[in-house]
Amino acid sequence: METENRARNGSHRFAPVDLDSVPEVDALLAQLGVGSFDRTTVTTSLGRNDNWSGNTAGGSSVFVKRFNGPDRNIRMSRTTAFCSAARNSVTTPQLIGADEENGLLVFSRLADGRSGAELAADDAFDEALCARAGQAVAAVHGLDPAGFDCTAHPLPPTANLEAVPYDFYTDATAAELATWRLMHGDPDLADAVRRLRHSDDGLLPSRCPLHGDMRLDQFLLAQGELYLTDFEEARIGDPARDIGAFAGEWLFQAARGIPVTLAESSPSGHVPTHEEIIATGVGEIEQRSPLVRRFYRAYLEHAPAAVRQDTALASRAAAYAGWHMLDRMLATASSATRLSPVSKAAAGIGRTVLLDPAEFTSSLGLEA
Repeated sequence: METENRARNGSHRFAPVDLDSVPEVDALLAQLGVGSFDRTTVTTSLGRNDNWSGNTAGGSSVFVKRFNGPDRNIRMSRTTAFCSAARNSVTTPQLIGADEENGLLVFSRLADGRSGAELAADDAFDEALCARAGQAVAAVHGLDPAGFDCTAHPLPPTANLEAVPYDFYTDATAAELATWRLMHGDPDLADAVRRLRHSDDGLLPSRCPLHGDMRLDQFLLAQGELYLTDFEEARIGDPARDIGAFAGEWLFQAARGIPVTLAESSPSGHVPTHEEIIATGVGEIEQRSPLVRRFYRAYLEHAPAAVRQDTALASRAAAYAGWHMLDRMLATASSATRLSPVSKAAAGIGRTVLLDPAEFTSSLGLEA
């Protein structure tokens, strides 16, 4: 249910933690009446937070998350506030119980679920699913704002646009340093990032509850239902942030498709020209824009009135889609020794969109 990255949280992924070293997990499960974990069924995955999935002695299938880090209390609070507000309004995994003192949450486990990222890789995240995703995001934006975090979202990270801190520099990968070197040498991009960060202020009339970390892998298709997961960044903010991140996911998919399409369509040994690369990129974006268009139209059909009346919504969403490409480059760089051609292509596309977002709303599919 989570895929944290260092660009967001400032630390590398941790190794899985042995369940036997955390007796609080079984204690909570017993308290909730589902019984302790059957160790033969337990699996775990890498992530910022410790997590365990499996069956319990009482026959329940559960997912347990233990929040880590100095900000674990606020991230846990955001998650529980979202689950409370979303009950009966948004399709999410059921929150069974919590142990605030130990930072534990227990969810019903979704058997045989497939993430949106997996579906997209198989060309199975189709227009119908995009429409359902748009309706789900609209439902999030229509939730009662009471109880949601009102602090500013940490992204985009403007503090590093002038220079990175010494402790970051000494711990960064070569690819991360190369990424920030590119951004430091691009004052136009830096200004655009700052404008986007400041656009989400308290004066924006369409501000509403957000998911705050919208990615394809936050959607899970299980037993025919499309679930939305991971609410650690939920807060009050600009609805364009969630919309643009969804559009940005497909923009990133388009960037990833450029080298594949060029390789399949070119003779062996051919070096693509700049014109061929641009034409291929345009084609990849056009191929995916109907998915975003279906998402956005379904979203607008169900969005709150204040959001539908926001005439600059599509333009800001396009800007967030552009930023999303840069964010993906930063995320990829956190575990790489050099910037890949795909990351550079994605960042180049993101920069172009971010500098003039209104020009790209239609081509991205952000039109009513």
